[in-house]
Amino acid sequence: MTQTQRLDVRELINANPLSRFQKLVVFLGFCVIALDGFDIAIMGFIAPTLKQEWGVSNHQLGFVISAALIGLALGAIFSGPLADWLGRKKIIINSVFFFGFWTIATALSQNIEQMMVFRFLTGLGLGAAMPNIGTLVSEYAPERQRSFLITIIFCGFTFGAAAGGFSASWLIPQFGWHSLMLLGGILPLLFAPVLIWLLPESVRFLVVKRAPAERIRRIMQRLYPGQIPDEAEFSLPAQPVQANAMRIVLSRQYRFGSMMLWLVYFMGLFLVYLLGSWLPTLVKEVGLTVGQAAVMTAMYQAGGTLGSLFAGWLMDRINPHRALGLIYAVGGLFTMAMGYAAASFALICLLAFISGACLNGANTGMNALSARYYPTEARATGSSWMHGVGRMGAILSAFAGAEMLALNISFESVS
Repeated sequence: MTQTQRLDVRELINANPLSRFQKLVVFLGFCVIALDGFDIAIMGFIAPTLKQEWGVSNHQLGFVISAALIGLALGAIFSGPLADWLGRKKIIINSVFFFGFWTIATALSQNIEQMMVFRFLTGLGLGAAMPNIGTLVSEYAPERQRSFLITIIFCGFTFGAAAGGFSASWLIPQFGWHSLMLLGGILPLLFAPVLIWLLPESVRFLVVKRAPAERIRRIMQRLYPGQIPDEAEFSLPAQPVQANAMRIVLSRQYRFGSMMLWLVYFMGLFLVYLLGSWLPTLVKEVGLTVGQAAVMTAMYQAGGTLGSLFAGWLMDRINPHRALGLIYAVGGLFTMAMGYAAASFALICLLAFISGACLNGANTGMNALSARYYPTEARATGSSWMHGVGRMGAILSAFAGAEMLALNISFESVS
């Protein structure tokens, strides 16, 4: 008679070095976030050209940008509970298909009203993808490396946004703004089948949901070949909490931390989206060309990649709250300095790079902080609500940027 061996999934993940399968999950997560970042940044890059071709006002552009951000907020808020119910993988794959399709539809828009509707629908998919891929990767990460690995995948956002800027500097002058939108839609549609084939469901989610042991075993044997017996069953240290995930997020134990996560992420995304969405238009109005404006904004986004890696590394070594506070403060100083350097293209690019490294890096670190804070049964909901509330700051930035331009407030004052 064969004896059943019960294995603790969390203990196995924490005790073993990072496997090739875990590295694959991290890579897939990075790619999803990169596609997300590319698509979200698109409107900022096409805005100056759109104003010329369609004769739209800054306020109209603000409504288009905010429509996408409202979609992002709603997509994040509603996808989290769905992912805690149906699974992370289903939500991620469907969201990638969804935002790819509607980005292509946006490229075919005939007027600003159509574009507003299509960007809202695109935003629903974008908002659902990001927090849930972060949740899934966090549940495959050893606790000693969790912050660093989550920041690696969220480096994809700034990588994708920077790639969008460099692509815009070449594609828009040659082929027009439609070409950039088409590229942003085709890439996710091509990548979604890869996710269906290679992306696993979270084993922690499967254990909490009491999925068949055979299904969990197949994933664990890919994770650690040769270590998992055929008769093994799986558990987590804490028993699943029989409560609604949102109730856990707002329970006495987690309420204050949830509010603080929401507030900090709200302010962080307000700053990042204000600069990311309106920087090309602002610096163009102080004398930079469309190409220079795109390159400068790409430098701002590219800095976030380095900053995110540094933030994750620092959070795994010192108090993560102090680490993020310090990085935000330095980012604020360099953002102010940008306003006094508009006369020098090289200097403003350098300052934009450092500002982006700090602000984007700290925002990326917030995802790692959120993933550490919540239990498995509420992790997707907690992270998604942080993203959803944070997007409210991004929405506010769209209107704030449009209003500042309408009032002819200088780039120096905005910075």
